[in-house]
Amino acid sequence: MTIAREGSREIIIATLICAVIEFGVIALALTVSLWFLTACVPIWTLWVFVLLFFRDPSRTIPDQPGILVSPADGKVTEVSRLDHYDGVQGRALRISIFLSVFDVHINRVPCAGRVRKIEYKPGKFLDARHPDCGSLNESNTIEMDPGEGLPGPIIVRQVAGLIARRIICNIKEQDSVTRGQRLGLIKFGSRTDLIVPDTGGLEAAVQVNDYVKGGETVLFRVKASGRSEVNRAAAVGAS
Repeated sequence: MTIAREGSREIIIATLICAVIEFGVIALALTVSLWFLTACVPIWTLWVFVLLFFRDPSRTIPDQPGILVSPADGKVTEVSRLDHYDGVQGRALRISIFLSVFDVHINRVPCAGRVRKIEYKPGKFLDARHPDCGSLNESNTIEMDPGEGLPGPIIVRQVAGLIARRIICNIKEQDSVTRGQRLGLIKFGSRTDLIVPDTGGLEAAVQVNDYVKGGETVLFRVKASGRSEVNRAAAVGAS
């Protein structure tokens, strides 16, 4: 199992805390009662949980043109049309994904392209399912110019949740990125949004309550009427 290096600090701290408590439990077991050894189970269960939180599984990235893959693992909590969204001309489409503490927290790039702008905003730490968390919580917004003939801009928004206290983004402005590439993570519970223009022929490929996998599940696809143009653009880009 691969572990994200961004979790090294938390894993080391959890290991030290669990080890100290474990030594105390063993001392009590040897001097008072062996029944104290049963406390070892929840202690190391917590350690395993911290380890698994930072797991970084490999993913099979779809290669067909005209799609955007999920930027995160989790449950779809919103599929909506917006009259306006900063950075998008005209109406926009947004899909929001809630990441529980049991989900993989690695964020991934939805499509190939170039990073136009990254904007970090400090804020509150409301529960990621709270209706105001998108506007009030700590967040990091990544705006991309997509390749593959897709309409742009494509916006990925990392939003911290109730437990999360640190957003990590490993890409920079002007970076060229590929579909499914790891872009960072949010520590301990969060939300990730994917926002696209509503005028470019894209349609949602998921519904509310669907469970999605980062880099693997298709969130948006070009409507059938526009696929020939996307296929043509992708062929030109590959030549």
